[in-house]
Amino acid sequence: MPLALPLPHRDDLRITVGGLLGGVLLWVLGIHPRAASDHLVLWQAPWAPLVPLVMTAACEPLRRIRPRVGLLAGTVALTLDTVTLGSVVTVVLYTDLVYAAVLYGSPAAARRIPWITGMLTVLGGVVPAALWRDPQALLIGVGVGVVAFAPASTAWVVRNHRDAAETARLRAEQTALLAEMDRTQAVTAERARFARELHDMVANHLSAIAIHSTAALSLDDPKTSMDALAVIRENSVEGLAEMRRLIGILRDGSGDREPAASPTLDGLGALVEGARSNGLEVTLDAGHDSVPVPVELAAYRIVQESLTNALKHAAKGRVHVALRQEDGTLQVRVTSPYRPGDSPRAPGSGAGLTGMRERAALLGGSFEAGPEGGRWAVRAALPLTEGDPA
Repeated sequence: MPLALPLPHRDDLRITVGGLLGGVLLWVLGIHPRAASDHLVLWQAPWAPLVPLVMTAACEPLRRIRPRVGLLAGTVALTLDTVTLGSVVTVVLYTDLVYAAVLYGSPAAARRIPWITGMLTVLGGVVPAALWRDPQALLIGVGVGVVAFAPASTAWVVRNHRDAAETARLRAEQTALLAEMDRTQAVTAERARFARELHDMVANHLSAIAIHSTAALSLDDPKTSMDALAVIRENSVEGLAEMRRLIGILRDGSGDREPAASPTLDGLGALVEGARSNGLEVTLDAGHDSVPVPVELAAYRIVQESLTNALKHAAKGRVHVALRQEDGTLQVRVTSPYRPGDSPRAPGSGAGLTGMRERAALLGGSFEAGPEGGRWAVRAALPLTEGDPA
């Protein structure tokens, strides 16, 4: 099925109608660029100038949709106009066809037409002047330059500016798109960071509250119930304090710092004592020097979450926490008794392991968790260098 020719632009139709009316008006008034006595006027009929006028005007609707066809047909019409009394409107319409062919045509045509018209301008002035030995023959080249080269070069400049503006617009859109992608990624990363902090700071206390409240409800022993309530109150107060710190960060709006009073590895002793007060048997073996703050926070949170998981899932027995610096990394290892098939003593979301893995990955480290020799082992290697994460 043949492709349908696109409809002409409305402005091109207006040019067609306006050119025809103007040319006919000049013809009625008898205004022509050449006299009947001119030796170049080979077609003497009074109506002859109307033929190239109509042909050139008929090419105007093609100036955008088929610029090359319009220019070729217009060139034929202009050549025909030179052997009649002529019409100024025909010449003006032809200059518009040259302009449109460069502006709306293919890139190859836009490059060639100015060169061709420039060469014709030079040849049109030099060759006749050399043959006729008359300096006035140079005016022929001037005429060719005005009719062909001037509109072609003007259109070439306009096209370059248009293409440059389009390139700048596309570059601006691409920059805006990249900025939006960066913003979205930053928001996603920030939400993930706060989700990890919220989980790590609160899950430990809520797990202890759930376990001890279950014990207080299931045992008919006033002393055991009072001890459980004391632990519940302690964890409630600490969890509330950490929640307030996190809410303060959210209200701060800067989003460029860790929660106030970020925990350090010096606080592992207090963390272990808290786990012991919740009923865990924990031993701590920490042998490390000063480490970067991000590594320190990640290691603390990994130990904290591991103790929370041990509180919820571990079987009876000792939990061992060990930290060592080896080969430029901080090695974190937490092992706890493991018995497959045991149901957890408190509900969990399953986000703890994901959060620990994300913390290690953000520092370019590694993380593993799983059964090992009858125990559950959490292992993390956190690089101590300041290089980019792998």
